[in-house]
Amino acid sequence: MPYRRPTPSSSTPAYRFSAWLRYIAVFGLLWLNVGWSFGAAHEPVRHSSVRATHVSPPASHTSKAKPRTASKAKKITTEKAQRRVAHKRKHVTEDERSLHVSKRAPTSRRQAARIAREPRGQRRSAGLAANRNRQPAPTPHTAVKDAANAANATHAVHARHAGLRLLPRCGYTPKSRALLSARSVYVVDERTQTVLTEKQADRVMPIASISKLMTAVVSLDTKHALNAPLNVTVQDQDFDKFTGSRLGVGSVLSRHDMLHIALMSSENRAAAALSRDYAGGRPGFVAAMNAKARALGMRHTSFVNGTGLSPHNVSTARDLARLVAAASRYPLIRAYSTDRDQWVFPGGRRARLSYHNSNALVRGGDRSIVLQKTGYINEAGHCVVVRMMVHGRPIDIVVLGAPGPRDHIADVARISRWLRCSLT
Repeated sequence: MPYRRPTPSSSTPAYRFSAWLRYIAVFGLLWLNVGWSFGAAHEPVRHSSVRATHVSPPASHTSKAKPRTASKAKKITTEKAQRRVAHKRKHVTEDERSLHVSKRAPTSRRQAARIAREPRGQRRSAGLAANRNRQPAPTPHTAVKDAANAANATHAVHARHAGLRLLPRCGYTPKSRALLSARSVYVVDERTQTVLTEKQADRVMPIASISKLMTAVVSLDTKHALNAPLNVTVQDQDFDKFTGSRLGVGSVLSRHDMLHIALMSSENRAAAALSRDYAGGRPGFVAAMNAKARALGMRHTSFVNGTGLSPHNVSTARDLARLVAAASRYPLIRAYSTDRDQWVFPGGRRARLSYHNSNALVRGGDRSIVLQKTGYINEAGHCVVVRMMVHGRPIDIVVLGAPGPRDHIADVARISRWLRCSLT
């Protein structure tokens, strides 16, 4: 009978040992496959931040004994890092925020290490240089936000100037405002162009001798020698109202003295002599006055002579505030218009003449007035323009068409009391 090799049964030790080996091998392969899949799915995402020192490579599993514990710890650490970065990003400035989209954001471990070794100021400068010409395209949300910021800025400016107003506790009420006798009134703060009060400020009216302010401006713009003598001729007489003058025909004064008494005392023949002393004669001088008015934005202003004796010299209170602002840039106009008196020596039979200021407030010693000019003809009524310093703030006051010889001065005095009390 031939020999047969005995087959191990399931109860023999050898068979049991080989079965365990197969089970262990299969289980080990399954375990490795599960561990690799779990690690790939839970690998932390790398975040680029302003500070590159926070960028670190993901740590690998160091132990296979407790894979669940290690993955959970890694997930908690990643969430804490994300919360810390999000908290710091709330305090990042606009310039630093631009680094997030710049080319300085690390793309590898080596680049992150190199950026981390650079000083913070150098990283910030490099990021700003990279984004200087890389402005993001405006979005509807950005446009709305910019419009809101602009509106807030405008509101802040108006709020800052909201305190510039005449107060009822200082006597400025509708009833007291009605006491202003002039037909047209305009009061404006020169620095902020805040209108403090007005009354028919755009009404076109004759302005009488306030025209001499423009005469002085155009005369000084010619750059003539002010010490040179200037004669009074027959052409300088008044052929509109036929008024007289103490400055007789043939009198000789310097341009300085002519300008002085024309502004301070409203001497008509002095203003006429200045308007005649021009390269194009008197017509050229009047054309220069109108051109200056257009340059200043005085759209409703027109001149036909340099004295204001014609009722066709017209303007508005709002336009004249522009003229006051322009004339205030000339130191001679400010000084001559606010002098209290002046002696001149015209020669001839009169050795000297004494002139006084036509403004009663200046004659009374009101030093807050730094520029003024009065005017009167029948068609215009009594007029006055004043630049007054109220607590260091320049205020322009224009009063036109007051009926009585003292009403225009009374209106200015009343407005001055409102200003001094309100603008503290």
